[in-house]
Amino acid sequence: MMKAQLYSDLLRQAQAITEGESNLIANLSNISALLYDAIDDINWLGFYLADSNEELVLGPFQGKVACVRIPFGKGVCGVGAKTQQTQCVKNVHEFEGHIACDSASNSEIVAPIVVNGKTVAVLDIDSPSIGRFDHEDAAGFQKIADFCSNLNWQK
Repeated sequence: MMKAQLYSDLLRQAQAITEGESNLIANLSNISALLYDAIDDINWLGFYLADSNEELVLGPFQGKVACVRIPFGKGVCGVGAKTQQTQCVKNVHEFEGHIACDSASNSEIVAPIVVNGKTVAVLDIDSPSIGRFDHEDAAGFQKIADFCSNLNWQK
């Protein structure tokens, strides 16, 4: 299956499993499970939620135990949150300031989730393979993150 088709199918499935459900954590939990099960060659996938204007806190995920708090601007997740731009890192060991939650991770994508101009979360995906992700993966995950911005972010 072509990557564009895979991400299109996953977006439709994410829309279907969240339809009619207003609970944010339940929806993010199901989306993380859906994506983790469908994407090959990854070892961690989940959400970090903005706990304040300057910090992310671990949210629903699939994979090994993870870092709990990440400051905006630090590591791949923090840079994605601060810049509100998708980060596609072919080799995390070459990313200045990379935060190694799992030493098995070698490449990473972070797609920011922005609501009303404010980063509310990031979708984070790690792979044990260097160069696992490309621009098609980045675009696909960002479309899913953009969909997530329409979920119920009211606290």
